Amino acid sequence: MNSDNDLQIAGDILEVPHLLQPPREHPVTVAEFVGLARSIAADRAQWAHLVRYDAATRWYHRLRTGPGYEVWLLSWVPGQGTGLHDHGRSSGVLTVLEGTLTERTGQRTRALTAGTQRVFAPGYAHEVVNDALEPAVSLHVYHPGLTEMPMHTSPHCEARTEPSPVTA
Repeated sequence: MNSDNDLQIAGDILEVPHLLQPPREHPVTVAEFVGLARSIAADRAQWAHLVRYDAATRWYHRLRTGPGYEVWLLSWVPGQGTGLHDHGRSSGVLTVLEGTLTERTGQRTRALTAGTQRVFAPGYAHEVVNDALEPAVSLHVYHPGLTEMPMHTSPHCEARTEPSPVTA
């Protein structure tokens, strides 16, 4: 299902800055969800004091909910990752707030540094891992709110549903 361009209909919204919208109280479009993520990322006072690091498991905190969406804050110590997964019927915006994360799909490996955003549609399968030597923090917006995380054994295998509600 993946391709080099994970937004298969309209292309990568992040490559067309003039299409980005200022954040609305209740976003409904991809551009508005990107704007929401950017506004939260820019306001460190909203999230920095909440971040915790856990060597045993990835730490996460639901930062906000709205009509049909939710915003999660995650921390990643070196070596922590998600495994190859998708987000079921949810679309999302992943924003790296601090550090560097690595995103792997069947086709590519990308280093995601602070400020990088990735937009993905339902069914987009990827693995996110902290391959760096320093902790990382990321922000995730899901629409609709995340209810499943189908795990994959390889990019071309069938998905299986895991009960974990929080992913990358």
